[in-house]
Amino acid sequence: MDEKVKNTITNFIENNEVCLFMKGTPDAPQCGFSMAVSNMLKILEINFKGINVLEDQSLREGIKSFSDWPTIPQLYVKKEFIGGCDIVKEMYENGELKKVLDDKGINYKK
Repeated sequence: MDEKVKNTITNFIENNEVCLFMKGTPDAPQCGFSMAVSNMLKILEINFKGINVLEDQSLREGIKSFSDWPTIPQLYVKKEFIGGCDIVKEMYENGELKKVLDDKGINYKK
C-alpha cells in the first residue's frame, strides 16, 4: 500500500470517532454486510462516517492491508479496529458493542 492511501485511511480514522469502511454509503449500501453494520449503528443513533471503498480500488485494497483484515465492512471506534460484520453483529447482540461505546465515550441511544 502506498503512502497516499495509508495517509488517507489514517486521516479518516483519526478525524472521525466512529468510522465505517463500507461498500456504498450509509444511505445506499452496496452489499448486505455493509448494510447490516450501517443499520446497527443507525439503530443506536451513532454519529458515524461511512467511507465508500467502491469509489477507490486502492482504498478498498489498502484498508484490508491496513487492518490486516480480509473483508469489508470494517468498523473503527476512536482509532481502534473493532471488526467486520460478523464480529460487530455478535457484539451488538450480546451487549459488548454498547460497552465499547461506553468505555470510549461515544454517545448512542440507550
